[in-house]
Amino acid sequence: MGKRRFSGLEVTLIVLFALVLIVAVAFVILFAVGEPALVKEESGSGSGTEIVPICPEISLAERVDCFPEAGASQIKCLERGCCWSPLDDTNVPWCYFSKNHGYTVTEHKTDSTHIEGKLQRMDAPSLFGADIKELTFHVEKQTENRLRFKITDAKKDRFEVPHEHVKPPSSPPTEPLQYEVELIQKPFGLKVLRSSSKKVLFDTTIGPLVFADQYLQLSAKLPSHNIYGLGEHVHQNFLHDTNWKTWPIFTRDSFPNGGTHNLYGHYPYFTCLEDESGKSFGVFLMNSNAMEVTLQPAPAVTFRTIGGVLDFYILVGDTPEAVVDEFTKLIGRPFLPPYWSLGFQLSRWDYGSLDELKKTVERNRAIGLPYDVQFTDIDYMEDKKIFTYDMDKFKELPQFADYMHQKGQKYIIILDPAVSTSKRLNGEYETLKRGNDAKVWVNEADGETPLLGEVWPGETLFPDYTNPACVDWWVDEIDRFYKEVKHDALWIDMNEISSFVKGSIEGCKDNNLNYPPFTPRILDDLMYSKTLCMDAKQTWGNHYDVHSLYGYSMVLATEMATRKVFGKNRSMVFTRSSFPGVGKYAGHWLGDNAANWNDIKWAIPGMLEFNLFGIPYIGADICGFFDDSPEELCRRWMQVGAFYPFSRNHNAQNYEPQDPAWYGDDSLLVNTSKHYLNIRYSLLPYLYTLFYNAHVNGATVVRPVMHEFFSDNATWKVDRQFMWGAHLLITPVLDPGVTTVSAYIPDAIWYDFETEEKIPHRKEQIDMNLPADKLGLHLRGGAILPVQRPDVTTTYSRRHPMGLIVALDDNSQASGELFWDDGESRDSVSGSHIRYQFSVVDDVLSMHVAHNGYTDPNNLKFENITVMGIIESPTAVFVIEGDVSTPLTESQIHYDQNKQVMHLRNLQLDVGKEYKVTWVSGAERFNCYPEENSSMEKCKARGCIWKTSAIPNAPSCYYPAAYGYKASKVNDTSSGWTIDLERNTDYPPQRPQSPDINKLRVEITYLSGHSLRWKIFDPDKKRYEVPVHLTLPPTPETDEGKRLYRVQINQEPSFGIQVIRKDTGETIWDSSLPGFTFSDFFIEISTRLPSNYIYGLGETEHGSYKHDLNFHTYGLFAKDQPPGKKLNSYGVHPFYMSLEKSKNAHGVLLLNSNAMDVTLQPTPALTYRTIGGILDFYMVLGLTPELVVQQYTEIIGRPVLPAYWTLGFQLCRYGYANDREIESLYNEMKAAQIPYDVQYADIDYMERQMDFTLDKDDFQGLPALVDKMRAEGMRFIFILDPAIAANETEDYPAFTRGVQQDVFIKWPPALSSEIVWGKVWPDRPDVIVDDSLDWDTQVELYRAYVAFPDFFRNRTATWWHNEIKEFYDKIMKFDGIWIDMNEPASFVHGTVGEKCLGEDILENPPYMPPLESKERGLNHKTICMNSEQILADGTPVKHYDVHNLYGWSHTKPTYDAVLDVTGKRGIVVTRSTYPTSGQWAGHWLGDNYSGWDQLLKSIVGMMEFSIFGMSYTGADICGFFNPAEYEMCLRWMQLGAFYPYSRNHNSIKNPRQDPVAWDDAFKTASRNVLNIRYTLLPYLYTLMYEAHVHGNTVIRPVLHEFNTDENTWAIDRQFLWGPALLITPVLDQGATMVKGYVPNARWYDYYTGQAVGVRGQFLNMDAPLDKINLHVRGGYILPCQKPESNTKHSRKNPLGLLVALDDNGSAKGSLFWDDGEGIDTVKKGQILLMSFAVSEKSLSGKIDKNGLIAADRLTLGDVKVWGPGTAAITKVTLKVNGNPDVDLKFNIPETEVLEITVSTENILLEKEFTITWT
Repeated sequence: MGKRRFSGLEVTLIVLFALVLIVAVAFVILFAVGEPALVKEESGSGSGTEIVPICPEISLAERVDCFPEAGASQIKCLERGCCWSPLDDTNVPWCYFSKNHGYTVTEHKTDSTHIEGKLQRMDAPSLFGADIKELTFHVEKQTENRLRFKITDAKKDRFEVPHEHVKPPSSPPTEPLQYEVELIQKPFGLKVLRSSSKKVLFDTTIGPLVFADQYLQLSAKLPSHNIYGLGEHVHQNFLHDTNWKTWPIFTRDSFPNGGTHNLYGHYPYFTCLEDESGKSFGVFLMNSNAMEVTLQPAPAVTFRTIGGVLDFYILVGDTPEAVVDEFTKLIGRPFLPPYWSLGFQLSRWDYGSLDELKKTVERNRAIGLPYDVQFTDIDYMEDKKIFTYDMDKFKELPQFADYMHQKGQKYIIILDPAVSTSKRLNGEYETLKRGNDAKVWVNEADGETPLLGEVWPGETLFPDYTNPACVDWWVDEIDRFYKEVKHDALWIDMNEISSFVKGSIEGCKDNNLNYPPFTPRILDDLMYSKTLCMDAKQTWGNHYDVHSLYGYSMVLATEMATRKVFGKNRSMVFTRSSFPGVGKYAGHWLGDNAANWNDIKWAIPGMLEFNLFGIPYIGADICGFFDDSPEELCRRWMQVGAFYPFSRNHNAQNYEPQDPAWYGDDSLLVNTSKHYLNIRYSLLPYLYTLFYNAHVNGATVVRPVMHEFFSDNATWKVDRQFMWGAHLLITPVLDPGVTTVSAYIPDAIWYDFETEEKIPHRKEQIDMNLPADKLGLHLRGGAILPVQRPDVTTTYSRRHPMGLIVALDDNSQASGELFWDDGESRDSVSGSHIRYQFSVVDDVLSMHVAHNGYTDPNNLKFENITVMGIIESPTAVFVIEGDVSTPLTESQIHYDQNKQVMHLRNLQLDVGKEYKVTWVSGAERFNCYPEENSSMEKCKARGCIWKTSAIPNAPSCYYPAAYGYKASKVNDTSSGWTIDLERNTDYPPQRPQSPDINKLRVEITYLSGHSLRWKIFDPDKKRYEVPVHLTLPPTPETDEGKRLYRVQINQEPSFGIQVIRKDTGETIWDSSLPGFTFSDFFIEISTRLPSNYIYGLGETEHGSYKHDLNFHTYGLFAKDQPPGKKLNSYGVHPFYMSLEKSKNAHGVLLLNSNAMDVTLQPTPALTYRTIGGILDFYMVLGLTPELVVQQYTEIIGRPVLPAYWTLGFQLCRYGYANDREIESLYNEMKAAQIPYDVQYADIDYMERQMDFTLDKDDFQGLPALVDKMRAEGMRFIFILDPAIAANETEDYPAFTRGVQQDVFIKWPPALSSEIVWGKVWPDRPDVIVDDSLDWDTQVELYRAYVAFPDFFRNRTATWWHNEIKEFYDKIMKFDGIWIDMNEPASFVHGTVGEKCLGEDILENPPYMPPLESKERGLNHKTICMNSEQILADGTPVKHYDVHNLYGWSHTKPTYDAVLDVTGKRGIVVTRSTYPTSGQWAGHWLGDNYSGWDQLLKSIVGMMEFSIFGMSYTGADICGFFNPAEYEMCLRWMQLGAFYPYSRNHNSIKNPRQDPVAWDDAFKTASRNVLNIRYTLLPYLYTLMYEAHVHGNTVIRPVLHEFNTDENTWAIDRQFLWGPALLITPVLDQGATMVKGYVPNARWYDYYTGQAVGVRGQFLNMDAPLDKINLHVRGGYILPCQKPESNTKHSRKNPLGLLVALDDNGSAKGSLFWDDGEGIDTVKKGQILLMSFAVSEKSLSGKIDKNGLIAADRLTLGDVKVWGPGTAAITKVTLKVNGNPDVDLKFNIPETEVLEITVSTENILLEKEFTITWT
């Protein structure tokens, strides 16, 4: 700030000066009549020779002033040897240089990058004396775009600016130079030319070089009048006036009131725009002495400085922006401000007290004003002394920063440099004392005595920041004060340096420093006016030389202090006085302006100039510093100030407040201020990115319109508008009473930022209507701006979702970027940040992550994207991440046809990830050429459309709308429809080998109120239909009122079936899509899906439970194929479940067993392609996902009820060396006390891998071991493959009897009567296998022929049963059977010799789905498709049709055999499955790999098989293939403990991975988690019962319980056991925290019983290596038992209850119990069913059914109640019907858990009971 008021004496002097000026002008006119004459040289050469000025013949505009000071006359002019020619224009020099002046080159040398030489002064009179005769000049071509030339004294060092950043380059330029230099030798001159055009940019020959001790002058002619820069002054216009304007440059505390006087900063730099090409250059004189710069209409520039050297830098660029880039490379790139500093800021000088300050803060908080920073000016200090605070009025200032921080705001203090010499009120002024001790002050001319001046506190000393000791003192003082008064940044003022006395209290000596021969036209024409004496001494030199560096040196010292105080945080400094290079560390404000309409205008050129100077963090005091600010002025200033980079409202002492709230809570000013500040805050990510680019590339932030549109000369003068970067045009109102502004609209598409409408103007001046509350804000076409939802501070806004605003240009393209970091770390640019590059091309928005080194703690998302300029309404929008394309829902897409704007909402795109967003218009595409190698020619041959697409995987060849069938006859009845179809023959057949069937029949049957069937077939020729029995209602539902659905038949443009849910009106099946094809070997049909949420379709490995709809195609064909991406695996399940927008669900089964594929596309839609059979669809309508599964399993059969022991932990490996290894493992597991129920033997137990045999060498003791283990409560399962060896030299009964009973698959009789031979595991007899050979060679040499049983035949089932029984009776006992390799798998392709008989069309059909090794044909790794199988009814079928049913046909005979042979329920586990398989078997997810990704994929697989109707599922824990890693295996053990089928299994030649193969910590963790499993087995068994009876899921997706919560729809990293147990495993390496979703219910931590306390949100859960997160849902009761070593023992323990109360204190649960292994116990009623409930602090147990025998009865165990409340419990009572009441012991630990001891009462669970607590 500066002093504003003039004294009476000053007013008198001003009047006298005006009178003298009038007289002086009169004398000048009189002198004009004099005549030219000879002049005797009296100075300079001293020779006394007469000088005749040789006057050049030049235009007036080219005269270079020879008499720059006042008082020119003919005589004085001629005395200087100059030319005199008076004019009637006093701007033009009357005295100008003759040719006599200057220097000549006496010697020089040149190389490719340097010119060095010496100069000799020409004989001519001196202007100001002390001319230097010999000079050196040095020209250095420093870079391709930067030239330096320096001229100095040849014999004596002179002062040069000790710049912190400016250094010569380390190496010469390597690229072609963009400039050339021409040396003129007499008189000396330099010409700098642009290489490309040879245009002269800087020509010093226009005037002579003058180089005296205290007067240096150089002139240069310029190529244009387009000159910008020079400072610091108030330039009323950005474009300089070249009509003889002289600007003094010398730092000064003065008012920016519109005069030509010098102000706070020192900037001898300008940019010159050459012409419309944009070519530009900059000129920088590195000189800190007082100077002036004259611009004249030649055009030319003259620099006159009074000291130092002439050190020029010429910076060449192709654009004005490129010149700024070059300048900031030279002087230092601008600092990157902390993010919060871009928020709005409030300040004033003299709040009066902290209380008043807080009132200001609170009233602006109260109105919801976006507002980040509060300042205090010098009034916070004690008597204006720095590093103090007023203990009275600002007593609580040390707590003020905390007060601000509590609301996310910051606090900045002011510091002046001057230090008071007086004591503090209560003692010594320690800052002064420490400064005295360190001798830190600026000294008088003697170099010893500190110079005394006067500033705000009175008499003061001035720190010499060029003194290292002073820097240390300053850093220490700031650090000390920070510890006393916390603050967030520093504002340094009065550092020009300012003093209120001239020079010093003692005055200044009369010498040539204080009174130099020439004084530039600085304010007051006195060097030491309002500052220090020029002969004062500083470490860098005389104050005369370094005065203008004072602020610069203070900034450097303050920056060092902020580094110490704020450490790694950026903080910031902003300064009033500056010098080139200050922008590297500090910002600047435009000084002590006033509340008037001129100053609001002049702020814009000021900001534009400081962006040229490398200080983009710039702004003016909003509403003005001095004077009261009228509402209209302040309102308009708040509007434009919202777009100042440094946006601060600041005013002075004794004036009315002007913070927005002061004008009234609901005032127009407040409302418009909030409106535009909210826009500012929403744009802060864009503004911050601009600052990043300034920091890295030197780009301007507030940008002149001319910088972007230089080819349009109308923009060269625009300075009442400005831009943010390249894209945002700001047009403020800058005049009173105005609502229409004359504004220039440059040549581009522009959109009104607020209305989003494209404006009709470009490259024209318009009248812009801007009412009282509006400012012009326009977005340039071609822009992509990152935005963020605003808030009242950046602390809060940074937590909000981000977005993008896209404005398309003439080419429908756009670009932009985002820099994002934590907003305050000092070194984030070097790595810890995210940088996006955005672009739109061809309707694709690319969000490319150029760098990702930062993770935002707020888990930021891109939520909304706005795209302006989209001409057509998009039909679909897709978000693409990697290969995954997700279509947006209708609710996410909003298109305004009038404005042509698209809004995309609720996107949830993670910040830091790479995406593409693409939009399409026009028809949906259904692939007409799903085969590979499509082309336009092939496409059109099919009658289809060819057009490429930007969407990944989208088809280029697609069906026309009418391609398909048309209905020829439609019959609608009460039970369904019958429809005849005819193919639209306007389109050619697709595949000649697969003739189209031109006539079809459609039968639609209303099966029930919630299910229906539609079947499409050839009415004229019977085709294969799947021979799988489904349980369907005996009669259709003919009552329309009872049906949840209605059916519509669509006939235009082609036939389709539509199924509509009646209550919501949603279409949930719609096959009225192009492409319906029905041919002999290719059938295709598509349907729209009601949402993007579809699940199921297997068996293939899916990376997520929710399907990716990015045109992904999955082949379905049973195969011995380990799980892998898009690889068809063991089973086939053409069933899906889909969610609807109404949050209902439905399921669809295609009953077709041929090879097929399904394509999911983002329409959303699904396409089926199958290569045989018919189309036979079944739909169930839910309503909920769980109901869908219940209804589906009602049709396909309920899941099997496994024996209780099968829920125990199980161990297996392929590769046990012998029975002793199994025995050792068993003993180790017992010793480790790890629960364990089942031991397996893989094919190693067999003799040469042959079914029904035992290896007598290595496994002779296995039967006895099995007997021993079973006696101890263990169970044993062995493996059987279907293939039977056929090469035995001795009798092999299984094969012999099989041949006798004709059970093996053969060729069709027409081809051969032979068995179709394959090869699998069995080895030939009498061979030694050489494992070193490759696999195929081993198969050829060592593997025996095998035959494949045809399990469709009843005789085969009998044979299989008998072989199993004989094995059980004669070789080894077992409890269950594991059937494998039943796809069926073969190690040869098709048959031995690999030549299938019959037609090749079945082995290689006309259309091949995308199957693994599809190029090898369908028979790859299986048997020939021409093989014949015989159905149970005797019908022959091709293996081509029933291949996918082989495992299915294998399963039931095995299950029947297990039950019959063992007499117990046992279990069958099968690898290959098909719908209905779950009635008889469980399934493991196949031969997986030991890798972290498999943990998640196992969850996905289990959830899919849950909806496929198979509850007993799991994956091989720790992985089958490859060695397991410790951490992964431990995490997998934790996860696998919650697989229904919990088995650790790995492959041969890999290290062991069972729990006891690892260290004690692993054993402990495994024991602990398995103990939890065993504790909860009664609950799991009950779930298995509910699945068996009702069709419920056991492994339950979270969405099944919370289907109305869309957050759950894609959750697959968590799962449920039934409705009540939530499992959240660790699935990633190294993770010790896991992010899990807590659905909307009360949940309890399983380990503590404490309520989690959150719901409906994601939660970071601690997950140390020994823990898996488990949560129990409130409202449920879980039956449990104390765990034991196996289930035989645990089943004997009392049944405990875990009661988790809901919000109402209620809970419910159930128990199913039987003997655990009896056959048909449910049907026979040999079961116990109980239901439990809690209400009003009473737990009841009700017997729903009890048919248990005495041996299986349970006693009631202890009860835990979670969430009983905080009220004291004094009594717990047990009531059992027929028994007296019993008071129970109970315990309430510190946690809210009630533990009730019941087990001691020996209560049998055969009567109802009640437990009540009071």
